[in-house]
This record gives sequence, C-alpha cells and structure tokens, in this order.
Amino acid sequence: MIQWLRRLKKAFGFSFLWLICLIYFTQGFRSFVWTAVSYQLKDLLKLSPSASQFVSSIAFFPWSIKPLYGYEFRSNLGILSDCIPIKGRKRIPYIQISTVLSLVPWLILGLNAYMRSSTWHLIIFLTAQNLGSAMADVVVDAMIAEAVRSERSSFAGDLQSISWLSMAFGGICGSLLGGYALTNLKIHTIFLLFSVLPTIQLLSCGLVEENLVGSNVSHEFSNSSNSHMVNGNSNVFDEDISLEKNSNVSIIRRRKSQKKKKKRSVFSSKYHTSENGNSLILQWLRSLKAATYSLYGAFRQPAILRPMTWFFLAHVTVPNLSTIMFYYQTEYLNLEPSFLGTARVVGWAGLMLGTYAYNCYLKKIKLRKILMWTQIGLSILSLLDIVLVSRLNVAYGISDKATVLYGSALSDAVNQFKFMPFLILSGQLCPPGIEGTLFALFMSINNFGSTVGSFVGAGLASVLNISSGSFDNLLLGIVIQVICTFIPIAFLFLIPKEATGVSK
Repeated sequence: MIQWLRRLKKAFGFSFLWLICLIYFTQGFRSFVWTAVSYQLKDLLKLSPSASQFVSSIAFFPWSIKPLYGYEFRSNLGILSDCIPIKGRKRIPYIQISTVLSLVPWLILGLNAYMRSSTWHLIIFLTAQNLGSAMADVVVDAMIAEAVRSERSSFAGDLQSISWLSMAFGGICGSLLGGYALTNLKIHTIFLLFSVLPTIQLLSCGLVEENLVGSNVSHEFSNSSNSHMVNGNSNVFDEDISLEKNSNVSIIRRRKSQKKKKKRSVFSSKYHTSENGNSLILQWLRSLKAATYSLYGAFRQPAILRPMTWFFLAHVTVPNLSTIMFYYQTEYLNLEPSFLGTARVVGWAGLMLGTYAYNCYLKKIKLRKILMWTQIGLSILSLLDIVLVSRLNVAYGISDKATVLYGSALSDAVNQFKFMPFLILSGQLCPPGIEGTLFALFMSINNFGSTVGSFVGAGLASVLNISSGSFDNLLLGIVIQVICTFIPIAFLFLIPKEATGVSK
C-alpha cells in the first residue's frame, strides 16, 4: 500500500493527489451533514414525509444536469469547463467556484436561524450546495481523465481506485460521526462544522498548478501589440527633440503627425481587442453548438437510447419511500441518530462488498440476467420492510435494529449489482471523441430517474395519507413498491442481449 501511494505521488505530485482525495472524501462525508438536514426538515420545520421527500428531490436536481458543466477534453466539446476557460485555465477556477457554492450555503444556514427555518430558503441553499458538489464531481473527473492520458495512462485504474476509496472512507466517517454529532450537538453547529471541509478544499486549490490553454494567446498578442506601440511612440518623441533644434515649423508638423498616429494606434488597439473578444465568444458558441449536435446525434442511436431508457424506467417505475421509512424508524420505532449512522456505515460496507462480488464473480454473466435477478432481489429485500412495518420481526423475536441493519447492508449491496452494469454499459456505448460528455449525460439520466422516483414516492405517500405520526397505510405503500419492482423486468429487451461486463 505504501509503495503504491509513493508511485502515485511520484507520477502526479502530492498536491494533485491531495486535492483529488479531498474532493472525493468530501463527497462521501456529505452523509455527516445530510443526516442533520433530514432531522431539520422533520423536527424543526415539521414537514410531512411527502413534503420532506419533495424538498430533498428538488435539492438534488443539480445532479441531473451534469452535462451543462460537463467536459470532453479530447475533442473540446465540453459544455462549460472546456468551452469557457477562466484566465486560460479550465479546471482549477471551476473547482474554486464549485467549492464556494458548496461552502457558502452551509455557513449561511449555520449562522442565520431565519434562513434555516424557512422551507423555501432552505430549498434554495441546499440546491446551490448540490450544484457546487455536482460541478466539482464533474470537473475532478475531467482532471483525472487528463492526468492519465499519454505516458501516464497505466495509472488510470489507480486514480479511480484511490478516488473510490476516498469517497467510501468519507462516507463511513461521515455516517459514524453524523449520528454522534446529532446526539450531542445542535443542527446549526453541524452545518458549520461541515463547512470546514469545503474551506480546506478551497485553500488546497491554490497548491495545484494548471497549464494555461490556448485561449490566452489573444491576451498575449494584445499585450505585445501595446508594447510595440509604446516603443514606437518613444522613437517619434526622440525625433521631435532633434527637430526642435532646427525649426519650430518642423516641430509643429511632427507633433500633429504624432497625434494622428497615436489616435490611429489607440483605435487599432481597441478594434483588435474587441475583435479578439468577439472571436472568443464565437468560438465558445461554436463549441456549445458542436457539443449539442454531437450529443443529440449519439443519443438518438437505438444502441444507446434503448439501454439508457431501461435504466431510467428502472428508477421512475419504482416509488422511492426512503424518506417515509426514515420518519417511521425515528418516530414510530424510536431509533436514535447514532444507530442510523451505524446502519449507513453497514450500507457502505455492503456497497463495497457488492462491488467486490461483481468484479470477482459476475463480470462474465450477461447483463440482462444480472439486472433481472437484481430486481427480484430488491423485491425480496423490500419484504424486510413489510416484516418491519407489520411487526412480524417482533413476533419471531428479531429486534428492529437487526432488521434495519440487515436490510440496509443487503439493499446497498444488491443495488450495486444494478449500478455496476450501468457503468459498464455507459463505458461501452460512448463513441470515440465525446466519451466524457456523453458519460456525464448517462449519469444525469440515472440521477434524474432517481429524482423522479423520489417524486413518485412522495406522491404515493400523499395519496395514501401517510404523514408524521400516521403510518396506517405505510404497509400498503410498501406492497405497491414491491409490485412495481417487477415492472423493469418486462423491459429488459432494451438491454443488449449479449452484453456482459467484459464485452465491447
């Protein structure tokens, strides 16, 4: 392990590795503060389960529009960070902007009681915070992609591994500390404590050096032009001095000529500056137009459209009742925050176990088969929620905590069996030249499907009149969820028939 880290440090430098690991660690550590947000919505704002899930769904919407600030460094078809460099740099300025967006909302919510007590203000700040996190996620992926091209391509898997490890470690730490913090600290203090990580991230951006891109050539040209003009004026001024000794008429004529030249030079300089600015804007617009057409052309192909449609349907056809279950566990079962934090740690362990199991044993199995059994497995695991809500576990002497722990770990592990095929298919379907931007679009479709699934879950809870302290129809809601879990199986014909985890 030590030797591996030393090799990475030698290849990329400490400051680059530190920034990458810190950003991914922060992404995982977000569970520390979002647990507090859940309690803020439930206990302080007194929102119903459906309203709380509605707020969370809106707040996480920025993860569904990642291509708008996505990238494709090889073809310059980026939507934002590649098309519009800031002072000649494409990555670090956007990391800084996204970090500020991630930092400021937590400071405001931590310091201003009115802002965190208003539902609409809370939605705005949480959405801005997610916008910053999603933008940082996209740009850091671009930085990794650029760092491993050409002579360092052999380190691609190493950087991805250290990124996932950092995020998993952050998730475990955030889940453990989040439960403890909720038991011992005020919610606004938790918001302020979390802001320390984005602050460190913002300071760390200054440690990473980034090469300037070609967009700053025009500025250099403008500077050299102005320098040449100044030197020219100096020579003319010397001529005036020599002429002054001979004749006053010559002095007057020369000075008039000098003024005319100076006016022409200033006008020419302004014209060239304006022309350069217009050419940059036109270049950005052309890049945006090319990116849009390339994405549209690629995505309309059936080989790409059909699988992505399945993953979208797999989310929107199954109501997400996670927020409703959170209310049930905290209000009806009286499970304490520290235990729920532990359950999330077990969930992270299940996620890593699912990843390991897939890579070791399932890569050569056809994706249709894996996805079918994943949906069946998720429906079976939903039965644990039925057992919990119907209190059958108590009748058989199984504690609520044990039921929740097993359900959390197994659900995250099985969900990973669905997410890994999604990643594999996304990588296989991306045509050369726009891999990064199209992959960001795939991820956005997946995230948008999750968001819509949350809205569907909130709507179902509202229709069934499931509210805080009233969970009489929760069992019916879970039964509907179980039935809906089988719907995506009927659309598995959209997945390529022979596709596996190792086929192209």
